[in-house]
Amino acid sequence: MDDRMLLGPDVIKQTTRKIQIIRARMKIAQDRQKSYADKRRHDLEFTVGDHVLLRVMPIKGVRRFRIFGKLSPRYIGPFEILEQVGSLAYCLALPPQLSGVYGVFHVSMLSKYVPDPQHIIDYHMIEMGEDVSYEEVPVGIVEIKEKTLTNRAILLVKVRLQRYLPDGATWEREEVMRCLNPQLFN
Repeated sequence: MDDRMLLGPDVIKQTTRKIQIIRARMKIAQDRQKSYADKRRHDLEFTVGDHVLLRVMPIKGVRRFRIFGKLSPRYIGPFEILEQVGSLAYCLALPPQLSGVYGVFHVSMLSKYVPDPQHIIDYHMIEMGEDVSYEEVPVGIVEIKEKTLTNRAILLVKVRLQRYLPDGATWEREEVMRCLNPQLFN
């Protein structure tokens, strides 16, 4: 009976000592990792009138900022800063297409925009539908080719679209284009 009573306090003291050693080693490891992270960390501050890029996070099945899919851009913009709200939030001038989005963002969602003289910001108005989509209008056929599969051949046509980009062209199936736009084949 006495042996068990003597073993109990010793085990508790040993366990307490080991826990203190583990906590001390964990603290050393955390401090080391924090010093590594602090070398790369820097505070961002913007002034009113600066232009910034806004980070968007595409998540599968979630549609944010009218952008959908895994190939969507990580940053959109540039947007002008209208005012500083608090110490870490900024109000941005968003275009009418993003009118449903609240315009105040945390500094972690912003990235400094470095202006490039070759980057021309063109805010032309695009006629958009209720679901923020627009219809491409085919203008003409650029090229026709035949794609051969294992047991059949498919006719493809390269259709030039009336896009806002000068090189807007896409390959489509010839039979579909004949049904939708017969005026292109006259």
